[in-house]
Amino acid sequence: MAFDWFKRKTQNITTSTEDKKDVPKGLWHQTPTGKIIEHEELKANNYVSPEDGFHVRIGSKEFFSILFDENKFTELDAGVESVDMLHFKDTKSYTDRLKEVKAKTKLTDSIRNAVGTVNGEKMVISCMDFSFIGGSLGSVMGEKIRRAVDYCIENRLPYMIICQSGGARMQEATYSLMQLAKVQSKLAQLSEAGLLYIAYLCDPTFGGITASFAMTADIIMAEPGALIGFAGPRVIRETIGKDLPEGFQTSEFLQEKGFVDFIVKRTEIKDKVSKTVNLLVHS
Repeated sequence: MAFDWFKRKTQNITTSTEDKKDVPKGLWHQTPTGKIIEHEELKANNYVSPEDGFHVRIGSKEFFSILFDENKFTELDAGVESVDMLHFKDTKSYTDRLKEVKAKTKLTDSIRNAVGTVNGEKMVISCMDFSFIGGSLGSVMGEKIRRAVDYCIENRLPYMIICQSGGARMQEATYSLMQLAKVQSKLAQLSEAGLLYIAYLCDPTFGGITASFAMTADIIMAEPGALIGFAGPRVIRETIGKDLPEGFQTSEFLQEKGFVDFIVKRTEIKDKVSKTVNLLVHS
């Protein structure tokens, strides 16, 4: 005798979308060492894994909330956006690429400017967003930094750039490379005005960013274990024909060689920045 242990009484059963019990994304984060961290615990620790100290990559929204007192700040130059001045096309047009990344990230370009107080010290901070075409340097980034510097000079405020970028944006070709000279000239004016410039190098800081304003600050700080360099290891190895020392592009190696002043954990960056400003501006 056969028994029907399971018999479908209703055919083509479907569950409405609102009734589905999907687990929301982002509740947990796994670090490269395999540690599993709850998102809220990670957020409370400035997105640094309490298990192994790994610094999870974050954007301007998170950095501003970490640095500015009570997450209160005024965004500057928010309406400046990238455009396709060269009508560039690779696998897709630059215009379409910009539309897609703007819709996905809700950002207008790879850097944001804001003014507020950091432990009571008023200053301007420009923060790159790696999620916007790899934090690449284009005409808008250069223009926004120029405007931020002008604001600092006009209001006698210290300036900070949080760097996380793959380098120049190829879709803007020479326009992108011109920003290196443009930004450096503005930072020279900032220096001539006697105002402080701090750079905080995060993972990754590469290409033209490293070759220019990331390494010309009065004080250069970096996150632990951040990848910092100009060209990739393979390119350098093939160029010089030698094996490279282990970890030669990490923030720790660069501090040892004198390129970085301080390795600063993200959990300590707010206090370190405010103390630096207090010491160098008010002394």
